[in-house]
Amino acid sequence: MNVLVTGGAGYIGSHAAQRLLADGHDVVVVDNLFRGHARAIDRLRERAKGGDRLGFERVDIGQTDEIERILRERRVDTIMHFAAWTYVGESVQKPLDYYHNNTAGSLSLVRACERSWRNAHGGVRRFVFSSTAATYGEPPADRVPIREDCPQSPINPYGASKLMVERFLRDAVAAATRAGEPFAAACLRYFNVAGADQTGIIGEDHDPETHLIPIAIQAAMGRRPGMTIFGQDYPTPDGTCVRDYVHVEDLADAHVTVMSRMQPGECVAYNLGIGRGYSVREVIAAVERVTGKSIPVTMGERRPGDPPVLFADPSTIRRDLGWAASWTDLEKIIATAWQWMRQNPEGYKS
Repeated sequence: MNVLVTGGAGYIGSHAAQRLLADGHDVVVVDNLFRGHARAIDRLRERAKGGDRLGFERVDIGQTDEIERILRERRVDTIMHFAAWTYVGESVQKPLDYYHNNTAGSLSLVRACERSWRNAHGGVRRFVFSSTAATYGEPPADRVPIREDCPQSPINPYGASKLMVERFLRDAVAAATRAGEPFAAACLRYFNVAGADQTGIIGEDHDPETHLIPIAIQAAMGRRPGMTIFGQDYPTPDGTCVRDYVHVEDLADAHVTVMSRMQPGECVAYNLGIGRGYSVREVIAAVERVTGKSIPVTMGERRPGDPPVLFADPSTIRRDLGWAASWTDLEKIIATAWQWMRQNPEGYKS
């Protein structure tokens, strides 16, 4: 397949691009490099056998005409869409920016898909959307682990911006089907992504870093003075929040699996995860075991909007497509992140 990967210079997108290349697909990455890393593309090219199968276009997804040009020139038949702003707190402070980038940008992509159907090569027929479990908001305790039929009631602009994309994708597929165009879409929802490419070539590099595992590793490395646990009185076994953690390579594998099985006229949604959660204390303790370092911890107050327990029920995608996470041991997931951060202590600047 000829696959356009938006946000392919970012954390998850670069791992998806790497997997697609390894499977023999032709890939063009579209990224405006606002939070992506050109060096990630360089490293993928250095590793890839036949680097000409990886193209890169520094383009914003909101530039519909440019996206249409790329789809035509590269004969793209599939879009794998990761380009998004993802900081929940920032989305509360800058909601319009999130709707502009995440929602309007995604609409621009689907518009370009619609135009591509007039191309000689047939245009884009598959659209795999990297959505988020934040579309569920704060489900009641009896809805955890979360299934796909859980009501979607996001509590922040980030989750709302993604839910809007899911809704217009369903409408776009229905309209295409009525018009006789074989278009399909998939929405993949997940919570916490962790780990890195096993060889340490690419990995996680955010500024600012907000994810628990890299923050804990940075504290273990002495790159930050310590870390804070926000709340220790939740109704969980050790009083701290419980979340699931899916390895980034499993996530890439799920996107590729779904891409290869999509059928014209369908718009499906799947939750991705390992089917269980780990508490904040469990994660910190696992990081200490993997790194052999003690992590200075400060206790803080609860953060507004932090539910006690959130993790996904991934049984639907296992039933439908046979996909299940292969990385289920927390320490092994952390070990890949530890390797990346040791080899690249300043991320892609290293």
